[in-house]
Amino acid sequence: MIGVVAATASGRTAAATLADVWPDEVRLFTEGKVGDGLREAWASCDAIVSFLAVGATVRVLAPLLEHKTADPAVVCVDESMQYAVAVLGGHHGANLLARRLTGVLGCEPVVTTASDQSNITPLDSYGAELGFTVHNREMLAHVGAAVLSGEPVLIEGAEGWPLPALPPNVRPDAGSSDGEFSDGEFSAGILVSDAAELTCMCHEGWFGSRLVYRPPSLVVGVGSARGVSAEEVSRLIDVALGEAGLAPESVRCLATVDLKADEEGILAAARERGWEVITFPADVLAEVEVPNPSDVVRAEVGTPSVAEASALHAARSYGRSGELVAEKRKSANATVAVARLAPKGRLSIVGLGPGARDLVTPRAVEALRRAAVVVGLDQYVDQVRDLLRPGTRVLESGLGQEEERARTAVEEAGRGNAVALIGSGDAGVYAMASPALEFASYDIEVEGVPGITAAIAASNLLGAPLGHDHAYISLSDLHTPWEIIERRVRSAAEGDFTVCFYNPRSKARDWQLPKALSILAEHRPPETPVGLVRNASRPDETATLSTLAEVDPAQVDMFTVVLVGSSVSRAVAGRFVTPRGYRWA
Repeated sequence: MIGVVAATASGRTAAATLADVWPDEVRLFTEGKVGDGLREAWASCDAIVSFLAVGATVRVLAPLLEHKTADPAVVCVDESMQYAVAVLGGHHGANLLARRLTGVLGCEPVVTTASDQSNITPLDSYGAELGFTVHNREMLAHVGAAVLSGEPVLIEGAEGWPLPALPPNVRPDAGSSDGEFSDGEFSAGILVSDAAELTCMCHEGWFGSRLVYRPPSLVVGVGSARGVSAEEVSRLIDVALGEAGLAPESVRCLATVDLKADEEGILAAARERGWEVITFPADVLAEVEVPNPSDVVRAEVGTPSVAEASALHAARSYGRSGELVAEKRKSANATVAVARLAPKGRLSIVGLGPGARDLVTPRAVEALRRAAVVVGLDQYVDQVRDLLRPGTRVLESGLGQEEERARTAVEEAGRGNAVALIGSGDAGVYAMASPALEFASYDIEVEGVPGITAAIAASNLLGAPLGHDHAYISLSDLHTPWEIIERRVRSAAEGDFTVCFYNPRSKARDWQLPKALSILAEHRPPETPVGLVRNASRPDETATLSTLAEVDPAQVDMFTVVLVGSSVSRAVAGRFVTPRGYRWA
């Protein structure tokens, strides 16, 4: 919830606007004393928009500050609505909120966090979306300054996690076989580890000058007798983690058999630690090969293992693989085992829209910033190169290498990387999503990031040609025989669809478009509007409105989208309109 605080008439007007635009997110604090409103918003909301001066806002909130990860994000907007200043919690919502306010109020976001200004991944949220937690926050400032200053920074343990790029001065070059800094080469370090401190002692203390992240890499499997106490389960978990040298902060969840879904001792032990409990049927666990099966357990539960099998199965469900790192430990009434997962890589298939920067969606920009590897056609990479984080590995290639790009992106994700496979328009429309998903398996996470298609961009330039049922047809016969394409064109013509032709004409394919237009002309009048849009949304865009009788296919090339109306489409005041067919009362 966003608390909106205002004291003046213009501030209250702007606050009301936010409430109208974001009705489910905004709570207004515009009545009574403004200081009381700020304090109440601080206590009850996740973020605050203050239509007050920065100084006045800070004076009220300063005594309430605790930690940036727990405090509400705060943005101040000046009286003239010119600036939205991210004041508190920049990486915890304020920077994003300041940018969102731009879209509603027209103000300019003011973001002062150093990593945002340099486009470097912020360390205080590094891996946060994956569930990473920072073990020693006191090192954030020291290591962050080294990263931003370009000093050599050692990174260890991040391989295989789909993390965003860090700049080139952060590198996994240990410099010595034991992993310590060599000859003072590195001024700071970053360590991703689920190892407890006692097993990770470095030359300057427990972790030296490293900033330590705890990844959610462990699953604790638990079996028990009926009526086991939470204390017994907790003690055995501590023993298993301690003997294996594993950090409790890296436990993702507790797993058990579904027969124990209501076992209060197990549930309470997990609840005390803030762990999710997941369960599996006995017959599923019975298929998991374990080192310590038990015939007694099989007879009672239906699976020869609960603790080891559930830990392994959960780890393999969350990750691309899993292995036991602590075999079964037993107490009088409980068993515990621990498995470590190898995380799944992430493939984001990103549509960049038709070409204009302001038509690249915010979600697409975020996907690019989260990627460590970007794969794409060279000309598309050039369009967004400035959006990529320093240190992003770019794998670009030319036209005709679509299959290679799709395969490369999937392979990189399969190694555990965060990958963005980019294409124009929407990645799922005559683009890269289809070939990539043909290669993708269960061992990677796949995210589709929608983009504005060339057809949508062209439609909006022409008017409203897609106002009723319509069909997209590619006229390229490189992958589809012409006989099939022609059958589809005839079906669309007979069905009276508005038709959008992709890949309409090239130097080597100059007869297919005239043929397709002639087929459509058999089923609709000669005055049917035809729109030709070339390079929609780009600086040299052109939009031409013609008719089925007069259109000149020679004006068309591979950069053109051709839209042909249905029998009811018409030109209205120079605009291409396909009526929706509403009946007005």
